[in-house]
Amino acid sequence: MKIKIELNPDLDDEDTCVTINAKAVTPEVEQIYQQLQGINSHPDQIEGKKENVSYYLSLNEILFFETEDKQVIAHTCRDAFIVDYKLYELEKLLSNQFMRVSKSTILNLNQIYSLTRSISNCKINFRDSYKTVYVSRHYYRNLNDRLNERRS
Repeated sequence: MKIKIELNPDLDDEDTCVTINAKAVTPEVEQIYQQLQGINSHPDQIEGKKENVSYYLSLNEILFFETEDKQVIAHTCRDAFIVDYKLYELEKLLSNQFMRVSKSTILNLNQIYSLTRSISNCKINFRDSYKTVYVSRHYYRNLNDRLNERRS
């Protein structure tokens, strides 16, 4: 597959257009189309609640989401907030900077500082935070693949 970018300084931002030229709609073409469609459909913030106060949290600041006592909690470096979503809803809503790493946890890949692997699981530490997350063996391979893709 060839990829080509044509720059035109005379265009306005609203005039930017992506065109896919293909002989047929293959699964690969459909996947590219779906990814392009989803670029602007992800929010930058999410509402979190703590002690009857609503906070608008930047998704970049969230370390991870986890379920606790049938509630979903968004964790930042120093705090935790209740969000009005189920984990499966967050999986659909969030960009690919987030990934499910256990039945009860969705992780922000941009916030990973270190990985410590053991026989049964993997421990993740975050920058500037004491909080940790454990990745089950079932999800470790996908996590490792995603991290390797981001480095390429």
